Amino acid sequence: MRMYNGMERPEFTPERITGLKADEIFVFGSNLAGMHGGGAAYVAFRQFGAVMGCGVGLRGQSYAIPTMQGGVETIKPYVDDFIAFAREHPELFFYVTRIGCGIAGFRDKKIAPLFSEAVGLENVCLPESFVKALN
Repeated sequence: MRMYNGMERPEFTPERITGLKADEIFVFGSNLAGMHGGGAAYVAFRQFGAVMGCGVGLRGQSYAIPTMQGGVETIKPYVDDFIAFAREHPELFFYVTRIGCGIAGFRDKKIAPLFSEAVGLENVCLPESFVKALN
């Protein structure tokens, strides 16, 4: 466990997230059209305020990162934007799910390096599989 904003937080993003504290954000893989019909995107839509038709950025307690538009190189700019957003919002705590590793079909070892700049951010929690792939 770690402390952030006076609250205990897990070291790694939990496999299943069913609820969030007021300052927590669910970061998920989406498609550019914002059709959140399956996987973590559906969870984001049903539980954490993701909006149909919005495939990028913060909505409610969710942050969409597009992963369905091509190769890993097409995902990187959106991850970079997310990392910049997280740096600008230290009042929020972000749980990054295994974006791109479900319906989009990428492996953790391909996606994890995109998040290397997030490793030192205290308000970003990564999946254990990403951290292992980076080490």
